[in-house]
Amino acid sequence: MMRILIRLGAVAASAIALGACNLEVQNPNSPETKRVLATPTDVESLLANYYLRWHSGMYGSLTNVWGMASVQSFENYSSLNNNQLNARAGIPRPANDNSPGNSAAGENLRVYSVENEVARVASSILTQFDQGLTLGAPARDFRARAFGEFLRGIALGYLAMTYDSSAVIAPGMSNEDAGQLSGYAEVMDSALAALTRSIAYAPQGAAAFPLPANWIPSSTSMTLTEFVKLARGYKARLRANVARTPAERAAVNWTEVIADATNGISADHDNITNAVNGPFNSWVSQFHSYGLWHQMTPFVIGMADVSGGYDAWIKTPLNSRNGFHMETPDLRFPQGSTRADQQADFAVASNCNAAATPCKRYFRNRPSGEDQLAGLGWGLSEYDFVKFHSWRNFGDAGTARTGKLVFMTKAEMDLLAAEGYYRKADYTNAAALINVTRQRGMVGGVAKGGGLPAVTATVDGGLSGANCVPKKPSGEGPSATVVCGDLWEALKYEKRIETVQTHFAAWLFDMRGWGDLAVNTPLDWAPPFDDLLARGRAFAAVYSTGGGSNIHSAVKGTYGW
Repeated sequence: MMRILIRLGAVAASAIALGACNLEVQNPNSPETKRVLATPTDVESLLANYYLRWHSGMYGSLTNVWGMASVQSFENYSSLNNNQLNARAGIPRPANDNSPGNSAAGENLRVYSVENEVARVASSILTQFDQGLTLGAPARDFRARAFGEFLRGIALGYLAMTYDSSAVIAPGMSNEDAGQLSGYAEVMDSALAALTRSIAYAPQGAAAFPLPANWIPSSTSMTLTEFVKLARGYKARLRANVARTPAERAAVNWTEVIADATNGISADHDNITNAVNGPFNSWVSQFHSYGLWHQMTPFVIGMADVSGGYDAWIKTPLNSRNGFHMETPDLRFPQGSTRADQQADFAVASNCNAAATPCKRYFRNRPSGEDQLAGLGWGLSEYDFVKFHSWRNFGDAGTARTGKLVFMTKAEMDLLAAEGYYRKADYTNAAALINVTRQRGMVGGVAKGGGLPAVTATVDGGLSGANCVPKKPSGEGPSATVVCGDLWEALKYEKRIETVQTHFAAWLFDMRGWGDLAVNTPLDWAPPFDDLLARGRAFAAVYSTGGGSNIHSAVKGTYGW
């Protein structure tokens, strides 16, 4: 039977099916080609290139599911149907169609195919080390093992977070062994185990660190310490975000999340992007096109409003809503009581329209003449997310989309730990971590947080009064209510605002576990239909996730949406 894992990365996988004593091999899929890997250095070079390959699956193309995930979680709104944006935006939510020949087939496939390839190639190389391959020095061998397990961990981890099932590819497996599908929980267990091995191997390769700069292009040198911090950061993110429901999120091992998050990255982790050669971030670039591609629907950002506009918006029947003018003390948003005031407070054209120039605010009130009137009224607003405008248009030195771009924030680690403390009823530590970005305001004329009053170490967070941020909506229509949030809502609000568009499907993965998605929002994607058919599934068993009573869709949750 045809297996997807035989198809995926066939040339790469076959090229590294190397004997421990004889490293020369012909590609069996193309016997006339020259032998492609003749030395251990070739093996190490192939491994070194596979972080960029992992990156390309997650971030290097618009043809993946992040665009759909962004509109399903209110991280973005677009009236365009490019890459299935508007096709997935409607409420009630449509399913993630997986029928043969569906219009999102390319988007559904990319992460699945590329990350399975990464796991396969890394596993094949690790198998060769198990069978006696050496790069000539034990430290280099252990560095390669650590990097290979890191790649396996982040590849399998994103497969587990994105799809309801995938193969679990491990060193020593044959193609047939690796062909069976496992549920997302089992795939995540393997991902976390791989990252644990990576962290254990790395000190044994200490003499070979830091990693060569091209392995993980970053402004931070990947010393042994920094590499382990990054691996622990991914462990914290993956462990928390695989949950599909509030019950699953509550059952996460939060002790482990706290340990990894507090020992993870100590500053924002960036990649040095390159618009030609990668790594890259296609969706962040496209979100920052604004206009038809991007605006912020009020569903979530409206929780910052203190004018009463959000309350009126929530009470308006869904299909009668339109954008409204917000006022908020949160300094990440433009300040002022009128639209003209907010536009004068911050305009990208006069503030961050140059290389390596951070924007004053995370969001802008766009110029009035650039308003988009097409689309669903509840999706429209005056506001765009613009934090990465300078990178998108000028990069570090004048070349658009080439330079430092954050892919994991220190705030994310703080708030993952805060969630763990909150779930353990340790409100003192939770509040302290929430307040890091909540209280921090302007630094050098640039918003580095909300500049909001501190939350207290109590369940209600000490939030009260008309000017409290965030607000918590409940229900829709004339009977809906909007009240002050509490410590839990303050934690979630900070996590959303600090992680907007910083990494793949950030809001969807958090909000499904928190129970905050609109009813019937799909919770994941099925393995691509062609893979399921190749495994012998009948057409009737190639299903769509999401929709109605399907267990893969969200129930009406926290906010009554």
